[in-house]
Amino acid sequence: MLRTQAQLFLAFLRIGLFGFGGGPSMIPLVHLEVVKRHAWMDDEAFADVLAIGNTLPGPIATKMAGYIGYRIGGVLGALNAVIAVIGPIIVAMIALLSLYARHGDQRWVQGMGQGVVPVVMVMMAKLTWDFFTKSRASLGWLMTLVMGAVAGGLIYWLDVHPGLVIGAILIAALLRPEPQHATSETDK
Repeated sequence: MLRTQAQLFLAFLRIGLFGFGGGPSMIPLVHLEVVKRHAWMDDEAFADVLAIGNTLPGPIATKMAGYIGYRIGGVLGALNAVIAVIGPIIVAMIALLSLYARHGDQRWVQGMGQGVVPVVMVMMAKLTWDFFTKSRASLGWLMTLVMGAVAGGLIYWLDVHPGLVIGAILIAALLRPEPQHATSETDK
């Protein structure tokens, strides 16, 4: 139990320390720690946590930390993971805002923020490719492209909140009737 709590704390501490760019940039780090490094859940369960987390209000990193921490270590695990992920963020915000208040007009300070953007872009592209690959494997090429195009159109062109799109898909999946299996003469 204590070892699990320590692993949980260190995993989310790393996410909090290296998750530059906000919540969405932390998602690949959460995936790395939770699925790849510790195998606390598989890709499908992680995608479910991500989808549900996106439908709820608030920062995605703390929602994922709270749920995954609870799943792995109960209430103590949830508190442990949330504290681990937000602790470095709080310290960094205070330090960086103090630095910015003193030196914000200097070129090297402005370059710090701009230098992180390409790294975050690559991390998000990798996560996108991973999800595309998993979706294609379970839904097929055509359905993946159609659902991606419809979701993209709703979100980017019609300005529908992504949480509403994900919520609608979850409701549609829940309301979808189970496929009827053909019965043979031996089943009767």
